[in-house]
Amino acid sequence: MNRRRCAIAAITAVCALTVLVAPGAAFAAPLAPAAPSAGPLPRAPEPPDRGREGGDRSLEEVRMEIEGLYHQAVSATDAYNLAKEEAERQSGEIARLAQRIDKGEDRIKELKDRAGATARAQYQGGGLPAEAQLMLTDDPRLFLDGVDRVKQGMKATRDLLRELDRAQADLRAYARDAGAQWQTLESNRLRQNEAKKKITEKITAAEKLEKRLAKKERARLLELEREAAAKAQAEWLESRDRRRADDARTDASPDGGAGGRDGKATAGGAKAVEFASAQLGKPYSWGAEGPGSYDCSGLTSQAWAAAGRNIPRTSQEQWRQLPRVAVGDLRPGDLIIYHADASHVGLYIGDGSIVHAPRPGRDVTVAGAGSMKILGVVRPDR
Repeated sequence: MNRRRCAIAAITAVCALTVLVAPGAAFAAPLAPAAPSAGPLPRAPEPPDRGREGGDRSLEEVRMEIEGLYHQAVSATDAYNLAKEEAERQSGEIARLAQRIDKGEDRIKELKDRAGATARAQYQGGGLPAEAQLMLTDDPRLFLDGVDRVKQGMKATRDLLRELDRAQADLRAYARDAGAQWQTLESNRLRQNEAKKKITEKITAAEKLEKRLAKKERARLLELEREAAAKAQAEWLESRDRRRADDARTDASPDGGAGGRDGKATAGGAKAVEFASAQLGKPYSWGAEGPGSYDCSGLTSQAWAAAGRNIPRTSQEQWRQLPRVAVGDLRPGDLIIYHADASHVGLYIGDGSIVHAPRPGRDVTVAGAGSMKILGVVRPDR
């Protein structure tokens, strides 16, 4: 009965996943098979101090604070997505263990039935062990035949007992594993809840800060955001073109093509670009993988899924697991990872541009590849 309860508990754990992914509850690759870690990534920076308000603060300071809050929300979204992905894996493992527990209990019942049949056969033989019955025979041929049968019977009994012990040990191991997976599932659920809380707090704080601005100030804020992105993009393009010119002179760029231009997209890369471009104008929504809305890594993972290549769900896992290439060797379909904590990702479409889902309150859009701080580039189909 105890083992049967273990199986029921494990199956119940699988049902609990419905609660984890229900709207309004903790929901969220990521996640993956557990990836070899390159060490912990830096945390998202805290926004500037809010000590001064209104006229005592420049609009640029307000912009930086809002940007910091949204950056932290996006970082927490990556943690949320990874916890969701891991929780889904754990629930799948619990389901497999529950099936093994059921099969193990059925096997033990079968082995016990066979052992019972052997015991009944002995009882029907007069209650004497086979060895005793053998010694009482007067017929030499029966004696020799009996010796062989006794040996076979003893071996079969030993094999049966060994198999029964093995099945019972497997069942205990399955029950232990199911318990451990359940504990991990609970841990992931708590991580999801914590990430969800942080996302909500940061977005709410940013929205409140933005709403305190007058209409003209909000318009100017958007203008400052565009100016900062344009400046960063111009600096990046200048640096890129300089590197490519150097590479062209030394013929050092393996994929850049003549004159250091972008490399040619593969068939998969072209499909990923086509999918991502078709999502332009759809809203950012944390934890979303389409079709109506996306977060940054939801967009890139779905773009490559449309190209027939499954990649990790989160930008941090995309950075950890996918093959890296030099920034100077970009080709359409590559993923550009941003910020020191790898908390943002965009899909390169060529000519120095990306398609990405920027942040809460923004839509999927085209942006300059260098408009944010680049951490590196990964290539899903390398």
